[in-house]
Amino acid sequence: MLETLERLLILQDRDRHIRRVQSELARLGPDREALQARLATAQAALETARQRLQHLETQRKQLELDVQAKEELIARYTNQQFQTRKNEEYRALAHEIEQCRAAIRQIEDRELELMEQAEAGQKEIGRATEALKQTRAFVDEQLASLGSREQNLKAELARLQADRETLAAAVEPEVRQRYERLLKSRGDNLLVGIPHGVCAGCHMRLPAQVVVSCRASQEIITCPNCGRILYYTPDMDMAVVD
Repeated sequence: MLETLERLLILQDRDRHIRRVQSELARLGPDREALQARLATAQAALETARQRLQHLETQRKQLELDVQAKEELIARYTNQQFQTRKNEEYRALAHEIEQCRAAIRQIEDRELELMEQAEAGQKEIGRATEALKQTRAFVDEQLASLGSREQNLKAELARLQADRETLAAAVEPEVRQRYERLLKSRGDNLLVGIPHGVCAGCHMRLPAQVVVSCRASQEIITCPNCGRILYYTPDMDMAVVD
């Protein structure tokens, strides 16, 4: 194989490795965001449980005030009963007192319901608190792992890029410029073989003369269809179908 092609293949391999490392680095951001979102969800669940319990407590306190107001009415109506001498007024006050007592019973029933709900709410807070604790521990561990992974990837990328500069410098300037242009337009799949006389990049059948020239390995040959640089190795099937 032409020595220049060998150097380009090594350079292409290095560029592929660089892109893989860069891709892994790019995924770290979304991974961190996903972890933070998971933690935020657990925190929101705990806050929702706390707000629900707080709302129940507010309702219960209001019911206590309602009972107190009814009891004050009962005391006032009872006092008025002692002062009145009219049976009709006495019965009317007694009716009002009974209505207040009935209202108090209803309020107390509602208080019992709220107490049961508050008890369930306390348990929910306990579960949410434990879930948040476990989630925070998991997220912290994963974030630390991502941080370590990021440092290792950056160090690896720096080594690869330095190595890449050395490899690129060993390629003739004109060929290197052609390679760099292809790298921008074709990605890191720009040196391809010709199995069965077909370009492994665009999968188009190559003219017989192109295959012969590529097999001779005397110069840089490009695919007439996609412009990729072609290379040949003895294990490739060189049969060309007319």
